[in-house]
Amino acid sequence: MKKDFVTLKKWSGAEIEALFKQAELLKHSKGKPLAGKSLALIFQKPSMRTRVSFEVGMFQLGGTVIYLGPDDIQLGVREPVEDIALVLSRYVDGIVARTFAHQDVETLARHAAVPVINGLSDDEHPCQALADLYTIRQIYKKLKGIKIAYVGDGNNVLCSLLHGASLVGADLSAATPKGYEPPSSAVREAETFAKKSGSCICVGSDPREAVHEADIVYTDVWTSMGQEKEKEKRLGDFQGFQINETLMKLAKPSARFMHCLPAHRGEEVSAQVLEGKQSVVLDQAENRLHVQKAILVTLLK
Repeated sequence: MKKDFVTLKKWSGAEIEALFKQAELLKHSKGKPLAGKSLALIFQKPSMRTRVSFEVGMFQLGGTVIYLGPDDIQLGVREPVEDIALVLSRYVDGIVARTFAHQDVETLARHAAVPVINGLSDDEHPCQALADLYTIRQIYKKLKGIKIAYVGDGNNVLCSLLHGASLVGADLSAATPKGYEPPSSAVREAETFAKKSGSCICVGSDPREAVHEADIVYTDVWTSMGQEKEKEKRLGDFQGFQINETLMKLAKPSARFMHCLPAHRGEEVSAQVLEGKQSVVLDQAENRLHVQKAILVTLLK
């Protein structure tokens, strides 16, 4: 049976560890395990990192990419998502979907005869979370017992981090403003996974408490794509949630700062932190390439 990468919660801690090992091997390999394979990228949302990392990754693996932007394919508008999945399955060996509605990715996966990878949806961002955990593993040589502090919006990135951290045994302490909490379902799922892995999951509203003695301090933009009309309100609601030098001092002296980018200096993070010695945002961005190559080889080969 084909396997998809729509959400991290469908993968086990052992499977995630296997992806990390595959990423390490591929990083130092010049082989072409996907020679002759083709990958379709369905993008409703623009992206630099997601598009470039998948296109370059597929090229390095010997395969071909077909990019289908918003004007090329309109999910559920020109034709049903089900039909798109069925037709593309006759042409390509895999599909990456970057959508607004998470349901569209699930529908593609349910009807496609080839693996479907979630390149981002409004609900989850599993490729990003996998790259984040891989980056942390590179820094500390382990994930179990590492404290990740997430400060900001309870968005798709946090949801996938909750799933991923709890599956691999990392601790996650999140602080979001009132009214911007992650979905309760994602928190419950993470708490269930945490009972098995031994990790600690804590979701509250105090950034100082979340960051205290953290190994990793993480944030994301306060206003995501599709939320532009909410920007002014969000800027007010998120006051006190900026990652700056004062807040970073509450973390461990060896702590690293992470951001999935793009970043807005002066909003969710100060320029001093983003560009400082503790920042690993460029390593984090590079690792999207390595882990996604591991996903591609695992699913398409």
